[in-house]
Amino acid sequence: MPVIRVPRRPTAPRLMAVTAAVLLGLVGWYLFSGRGAGLLPRDSWGPWREKRVHDWSVRVRVNSWSDAAEADGHYGKADGFTLKAYGTSATTTSAMDGVRFTLAPDGELTVDGPRAS
Repeated sequence: MPVIRVPRRPTAPRLMAVTAAVLLGLVGWYLFSGRGAGLLPRDSWGPWREKRVHDWSVRVRVNSWSDAAEADGHYGKADGFTLKAYGTSATTTSAMDGVRFTLAPDGELTVDGPRAS
């Protein structure tokens, strides 16, 4: 009895296409969820906005492509901080006066502590 051979379809191109689609989806999610905001182009960041919080000078900018914000604060030359809220809020406490700064990914800066009231 003769053996009938059915030609096999190549699965490698399909597997590579599915893998590429999944990888592109994961990279897109990583970048635009805010977690990979440091990898986005400089043009995606908005301008720095100046805020005066008691004796602190704070600059905040928000990324227009993803859920991310950055803040840079200075208390003269005595103390300073940098916050990067990439997808989740970031918090720091100043060494000098114990003021706690919290930056949300939408660029909202909240202040809490002994001199914050």
